[in-house]
This record gives sequence, structure tokens and C-alpha cells, in this order.
Amino acid sequence: MSSRELVVLSVGGVRFVTRASTLQQFPESRLARMVNDDDREFKLVNGEFFVDRDGALFGYIMDFLRTLQVSLPTDFSDYQRLQREAEYYGLYPLADLLSQEHLLKPRLEILEVRFSLQEMQAFFRIFGSCSSTIAALAEQITVFTQQQSGQGWNSPFSSQKRLVPLPLERPSHHDMVFLCGTEYSAGDQVVARYVSIKPDNRKLINGTNVLGLLLDSLLKDGFHLISARTVASEEKVECYTFERMKRAAGLAITVNQTAGSSGVAQARRSQVQKGK
Repeated sequence: MSSRELVVLSVGGVRFVTRASTLQQFPESRLARMVNDDDREFKLVNGEFFVDRDGALFGYIMDFLRTLQVSLPTDFSDYQRLQREAEYYGLYPLADLLSQEHLLKPRLEILEVRFSLQEMQAFFRIFGSCSSTIAALAEQITVFTQQQSGQGWNSPFSSQKRLVPLPLERPSHHDMVFLCGTEYSAGDQVVARYVSIKPDNRKLINGTNVLGLLLDSLLKDGFHLISARTVASEEKVECYTFERMKRAAGLAITVNQTAGSSGVAQARRSQVQKGK
């Protein structure tokens, strides 16, 4: 890469190195004019463009120019200041997206796990305010069933019986139900249900162990435990409530260079679904 393809900027004392083409994403912007020596306010000092603006906020400007997406931290709050910076640099599509602050702010997500033990079985019900989170959990959790006679249950060969995966119960898009443990069916047949939660490869039959693995998985996924209580003491139903800040869907700009447009970038808004 030649030195002419690289541009060095000192913005508020913070140094940035990027490609000239990155700064020219929007040809009518002041950054594009700066690269083309068409904006005298940006001074070239010792091979670096000096810009007397906020360097920390310019980092988000650069991220936008590189990805054409607005992706901000969950604790970000300077929407109006960043919008003013975008307007200063002539990046009006970005300023337009930032004006829609409600689309960019993260949302509080609530998840509730209900757990009860009845004889040799454990019952689980998971409620979530976000249906996509419940759908993702349903992909992680698998219940396996195994059936055999009661006499052979303690046999050392019982673990060699084939485990059959069962579909999870989904009463609605916002909850799921499953159970684990053992129960007697017709005759002396014993039905055992094991639970596996990815990425852990174990198949657990003990309800307390499954609960521990489930809660640990939620904590690793960014949830915070805010309460643990007994809902119904007679039935021994325990309720664990979690919350986390769910990142909003990213807003993206698509730049279309059309013939006869004098190099002006045309932009349109679209939503890009982000991960958890």
C-alpha cells in the first residue's frame, strides 16, 4: 500500500490511521473534501491532518465509515453530541440515523426461570420478554428420553440404552417447558429424561444439577440474577428472575453510486439484526 493511500488524522489529540477510500465513502462530506485538499479548515501538520474536535466520538465516526453501520455500546448516552459531530463532518445519513435515538438505545430484557421438584422429577418453565432469546435457548436445550423395565434400571448396561431426543414444549413464543428425572409408566417400565444444555456435552438427569447448569449458562450469556424466591411453598416452586440490556438492532447505510449522480452517495436505512 502506498503512502498516498494512507491518511493520518489527529482528532482532539487522538491519532487515527485509515485508508483514503474510507474517508471518501460519502464524496460530499467534509472528510472526503479534506482528502482531496478541498477543505482548508483541516490543516496538514507534519503529514497529519489536525482536527480540533472530539477524538473519542470520532472513533464512532470511523467505525461507521468502515462498516456503514451504527453500532454503539449499551451504556452509550451521547447521541446528540455524536449527531452534532456527524453534521460537522457532513455525514448527514449518519446524523439522520442518530436522530432516531429510540431505535439505537438498548432495551431491558427480563427472563424468569421456574423450577419445582416433585418426587423423582424436576419441572422447568422459562418465560422471557424477548421471543428471540427463548428461541435461542430452545436451540441450546435438548431433552433425551430412555425407557426400560424397572428391574433393569440399576443394571450396569442401562446407560447403553438408546437416548431419544424429545421436542421442547412451547406454549407460546415467550416461554418453554421441559422436565427431567424418572417416572414409572405402564407396568414396571421406567421412563428417564436427561437434559443437555449446549455447549456442555453432559446429559443430566438430576434436576438440581440441570438448574445449576441452566443458571450458569444464563449468567455467561450476560444475564444478571436480580431475585430468587419461592413462589408456592406447598409445591416448592422456586422462581429466578434475570435481566440484561439487549443491544438494539443495528442501523445500516447502503451506499449506491449511480451514473450521473456526480459521485454523490445515495443512502437508505435498513435494519441489521445483531447477536446477544
